[in-house]
Amino acid sequence: MAAQVVTAERIPIGADHAGFELKERLKAVLVGMGYDVEDVGTHSPASTDYADFAHPVAAEVETGRARRGVLLCGSGLGMSYAANRHPHVRAAVAWTREIAELSRTHNDSNILVVPARFVSEEDGVQILKTWLATPFEGGRHQRRVEKIEREEKP
Repeated sequence: MAAQVVTAERIPIGADHAGFELKERLKAVLVGMGYDVEDVGTHSPASTDYADFAHPVAAEVETGRARRGVLLCGSGLGMSYAANRHPHVRAAVAWTREIAELSRTHNDSNILVVPARFVSEEDGVQILKTWLATPFEGGRHQRRVEKIEREEKP
């Protein structure tokens, strides 16, 4: 009987300068959990522009090269604005475990955005773990998610 090869899920992660330190911690957590992490930057706390990191992560999810991604910036807002410009991306800012869970169960979020200036390191880790472990509930929420993806007709 041949051995089955299991490939770890690849998760792209990116942050601007405000999210750099927490990104490094979350990256280590993801690796420790067995994920294949693609760090798109930033690689230092020097000032950067959030969109330079949001777009590469969102493009990975948009095209299906990654099922999920993680972004961090100071408030989470800039990253979410940029990421949500991509079709099929549902980037959710989560500042508590409960928000992370709801973003998955009700909205099938596929990019977690962490507001690094507003969560502790431990809370950031718990938000990430909750988001990763929570499945989409489907059912009545499926119809709502489909409406997000619907193209408007003029």
